[in-house]
Amino acid sequence: MSALPLLRRLGFFTRVLDAAGPAERYRLAAEQIAHAEQCGYDSAWVAQHHFHEGEGGLPAPLVFLAHVAARTTRIRLGTGIITLPLELPIRVAEDTAVLDLLSGGRLEVGIGPGGNMAAFRAFGLDSEDRGTITVGHLATLRDAWAGRALPGGDVLYPAHPGLDARVWQASFGVEGARRAGLAGDGLLLSRTQPRPDGQWGMSLADMQMPMLDAYFAALPAGVVPRVLASRSVFVADDRGEAFRLAEAGLGRMRPRLAEAGHPAANGSVHDLIAAYDVHVGTAEDVVASLRADATMLRATDLAVQVHSIDPPHPAVLRSIELVAQRVAPALGWQGGAMRRVA
Repeated sequence: MSALPLLRRLGFFTRVLDAAGPAERYRLAAEQIAHAEQCGYDSAWVAQHHFHEGEGGLPAPLVFLAHVAARTTRIRLGTGIITLPLELPIRVAEDTAVLDLLSGGRLEVGIGPGGNMAAFRAFGLDSEDRGTITVGHLATLRDAWAGRALPGGDVLYPAHPGLDARVWQASFGVEGARRAGLAGDGLLLSRTQPRPDGQWGMSLADMQMPMLDAYFAALPAGVVPRVLASRSVFVADDRGEAFRLAEAGLGRMRPRLAEAGHPAANGSVHDLIAAYDVHVGTAEDVVASLRADATMLRATDLAVQVHSIDPPHPAVLRSIELVAQRVAPALGWQGGAMRRVA
């Protein structure tokens, strides 16, 4: 495999978790994405979460991205992810086709099986079936976009085959990464993921390297790899302020860590930072920690998000600026828009 540039594209990722009611959360997230566009970011990504206000603030990502599309002009808009087994795939095909046309071809479609098992019960589904359902729904989605006949003979209007080349699959495991590679899709890697039992010190890169090996090995000849590494990144002008906000934000996670038996539950802010795979501090601090993340050597895209620190909105805006001005260029990013895939 030939060497890739250290960082080709820069994204901003929001989980829409500002400390506010839903309307204000959506307003602030839209403002952050618009600010990221002004700072030269190539893409913006939103996660879909059903229920559970404290974990995810956006059950309808395509509705939200339609709003964002109307107030931006260049930045690409991605779903990270649509929980595909909980959706009607033909409706997803329709909504994504319309949104992409309205946005001028800026949509990136990230999909996955989802991680909120309780949501499957609410939708009347068994979470154990989510992998199988995802595979079937993705096949239907591709058929619909391509304009192939659906059950009953109807075809999608508007058909939009170009979206097929803009699918990204999220996975926590080797088999999911291999499926993404075989399909020639992009691979979405999480900012954090569960460690094997008791292996609290295992790095995120240690877990993701086998996934990357499987993805690149499965990728068809001639297909350009797309690997987006989502990372928790918070940059401030002052190191002390960055760690103060990290202590406040990550400290909210101590009960969850204690329930899991994680030793960081009673540890320092540095222990919490390690437990949640956070890159925090001044621009120089964050450049150093990202350079030490081996996944970044093989990723084509970096998407930064402030969760789980979740600092106040002005601090988020400043972090967006500092990443674009001082962090990403040090990683090889040269700015500019993500190339459109027709």
